[in-house]
Amino acid sequence: MTEARRRRIEEVLRRRQPDLTVLLENVHKPHNLSAILRTCDAVGVLEAHAVNPTGGVPTYNETSGGSHKWVYLRVHPDTPSAFAHLRAQGFRVYATALREGALDYREVDYTRPVAVVLGAEKWGVSEEALALADGHIHIPMLGMVQSLNVSVAAAVILFEAQRQRLKAGLYEKPRLDSELYRKVLEDWLRK
Repeated sequence: MTEARRRRIEEVLRRRQPDLTVLLENVHKPHNLSAILRTCDAVGVLEAHAVNPTGGVPTYNETSGGSHKWVYLRVHPDTPSAFAHLRAQGFRVYATALREGALDYREVDYTRPVAVVLGAEKWGVSEEALALADGHIHIPMLGMVQSLNVSVAAAVILFEAQRQRLKAGLYEKPRLDSELYRKVLEDWLRK
């Protein structure tokens, strides 16, 4: 490994945001999942989460641009266990929803520990996840369609989170504790 490559890896790792994540509930199309992981990498998400009762979560390497190597993906067997895990980590969980009373996604404070739940391509977030969520968010639409593709919606929301976090200075110093930083660095240096 070249010294330049090592410096690049360390630079990216110092900006990772361990308290910003997504929970993908039954997002089953590999190109969508991979595109979301690519966006997660772009905004500094360390670990994404997915619920898939069958256990496997397929990604499509051409869409992910290799980001699947840099963003960990934790797969949960069901929605309640995914929520329990996120809550144990201190996350506030917002589910995307096309329903009355959902907040404009820009009204959420993404400088705090936040997980955003995005649902299956055709059905959206399940009623179970909506009931478990701390709040509901939506992306206002001014056209004839009601929603964006799940990977596009993830990008819109995550880049708003990045904007807020940049403004708050959260990318300026390492956010991972020294032990986690060391473990992730060792893993990344092997890739």
